[in-house]
Amino acid sequence: MLPREELLKGVENRQEVARVIDQAEQAIKTWEVVTTDFVSPPVLMEVRGRFAQLTEVELLPWGGYPQAERQRVAIARSELPIDFTQVPLALLDIAGNFLFDSATHRDFLGAILGTGLVREKVGDIVVLGERGAQVIVAPELVDFLTSSLVQVRSVPVKTQQVDFSELKYRPPTKKELTTVEASLRLDAIASAGLGMSRNKMVEAINGGDVRVNWKEITQPSYTIQSGDLISVRGKGRVEVGEIMITKKERYRVQLTRFK
Repeated sequence: MLPREELLKGVENRQEVARVIDQAEQAIKTWEVVTTDFVSPPVLMEVRGRFAQLTEVELLPWGGYPQAERQRVAIARSELPIDFTQVPLALLDIAGNFLFDSATHRDFLGAILGTGLVREKVGDIVVLGERGAQVIVAPELVDFLTSSLVQVRSVPVKTQQVDFSELKYRPPTKKELTTVEASLRLDAIASAGLGMSRNKMVEAINGGDVRVNWKEITQPSYTIQSGDLISVRGKGRVEVGEIMITKKERYRVQLTRFK
């Protein structure tokens, strides 16, 4: 079977990755496609990294749209073809008048989990302002949520399943830029990428609002590498591209800003 201890060595999300290993072994034994619950970006990153060395199985993560953060992972033997249609997902529309009592992502998630569900069965939530929200869930929850999710904050809501063609997600805007810095410190690269002052960025890092590759980093001096994804709560994300050294031994960094 799979080299379990080797795969788990040094992982931060050990319990979640171990569960995926169990499901991969099930897929190998049964010759069937096995699908995980929704996993968070840090877990998915570790799973992808660990499974990249394996030839026995193939992984296909999918969360309903290309930019989805929380995704389910279809797992199958390498000999079997898999595609997005084999990742079971459902889209629910949560409609209400939130004009006078606006609700945040946290409010919608709290209302959903308040029905007794666990986070692993719930994918991304797309907030639609005063109209409500849409949420991606495991299909087996549709009937339960359409009857149980009737209020968010003080607002009565109607929850119903809709087709994924009705998903109202708006892709983030993208901007390419280049910066030249004396170092590859997190505070320097992130402030340049998001157009924030260095002091404000240091405050954000110290306050736990900055993540690199979905991992919270609280050291402004943390060294950034090519391929890193920096996210700052409420400000957006920056993907680090090619890094070159100039004649004056400074760093020219290609960045892609998403907002």
